[in-house]
Amino acid sequence: MVMPIYDDAPMRFMRRPWVNWTLIFVNVAVFLVVQSEIFGDPLTVMRGFAIIPRVLFGEAALAKWVVGPPAPLTLLTALFFHSSLLHILGNMLFLYVFGDNVEDAMGSLHYLLFYLSCGVASGVVFAYASPHSITPLVGASGAISGVCAAFLLLHPRSTIFGLVLGVLPIHAPAWMFVGTWIILQFINAASGETGHVAWFAHVGGILAGLALTPLFKRRGVRLFGPPPRPAARLEQNEAPPPQE
Repeated sequence: MVMPIYDDAPMRFMRRPWVNWTLIFVNVAVFLVVQSEIFGDPLTVMRGFAIIPRVLFGEAALAKWVVGPPAPLTLLTALFFHSSLLHILGNMLFLYVFGDNVEDAMGSLHYLLFYLSCGVASGVVFAYASPHSITPLVGASGAISGVCAAFLLLHPRSTIFGLVLGVLPIHAPAWMFVGTWIILQFINAASGETGHVAWFAHVGGILAGLALTPLFKRRGVRLFGPPPRPAARLEQNEAPPPQE
């Protein structure tokens, strides 16, 4: 397991990635509210807002006491619920490290639409991969997988600093760090690996991210280019250039 800590890709167009920070805040706030049990049992609350393939396709229905939106809307609401502290910490770490640079390259509104589109796509792929499943899907992993794919396209030569197995420090170019992570998602999905990770949701988010990044990025941003260099600062005794 690899965990990114930070990257050296500088911000080029904005100082503060407000949308990315807001997404992190909303996810954390929803998690804390749900886990506080103000609205009842957390598992029951999450089930109402989760993607359940059989419910999404009309083959089953939730119990009457489970509160939630119409089934199609769960493709969006599921993105903001997380099942455990480890689940949300891992997702928010990836979003914090990679999301700011993607928002910078797309602009705030385009980034928000991109994030939600990747999340919806990931839920659709998950549902079609297991159309008769009653296993609920929650979490921002699919949307964040799309963000990781976008970062790979936008900043492949930047350096990622992180940890392997939670303890071993590593720094590697983004094409290797993120690229290896993406390959592992496809391998796990293809192998039929089961457990608590929805690999096909990750795959759906990655494919959406790869397809949508060229459409959502700013016009002046190149794909596969070198990491943008920050503007040079004037030395203390250096006079500014004359202005016309």
